[in-house]
Amino acid sequence: MASTAAFLSCATLATAQENETPDALEPPMTMVRMAEIIRAIDPEAQAAGNAIQFIIDDIPIVVIADPGANRMRAMVPIRSAEGLAADELMRLMQANFDTALDARYAVAQGRLWGVFIHPLSSLEKDQLLSAFIQTINVARTYGQTYSGGALSFGGGDSNEIYRELLDELLEKGEAL
Repeated sequence: MASTAAFLSCATLATAQENETPDALEPPMTMVRMAEIIRAIDPEAQAAGNAIQFIIDDIPIVVIADPGANRMRAMVPIRSAEGLAADELMRLMQANFDTALDARYAVAQGRLWGVFIHPLSSLEKDQLLSAFIQTINVARTYGQTYSGGALSFGGGDSNEIYRELLDELLEKGEAL
């Protein structure tokens, strides 16, 4: 698998979306379209009901969607929730406010997860790819920077870390 590289800044994504013409609008996201995008990324993705499990850069991701409720959720398992101390939970809540971006830390079924939740029908391909990158990032940076990875404040190296992976995902899903 290709090494990871920097992720586009939110400003770059917003500018690209603002410059789209009405003719370039994407069709509504559906379960079928989402599965096609995911299978372009990982041909070995496994679907069961409204869930799709796949791997990006050795990180397992589960996407669950409910078309009737118009919701989707991308999730990456991080660790057992057992033993999370109060100060760690406080840090997770702080990260949800400022560094996790559109991804969030969440606890469910005895596990700590990185999650991204969005209305299904208005979800665009680039937002879906960003969801995958951000949930991977919150899992990878857990215990360190607790970052979704799309924004970096200062002159550090963060913007370069995930760019190559995003470019790879965009290329794989370009025809979709």
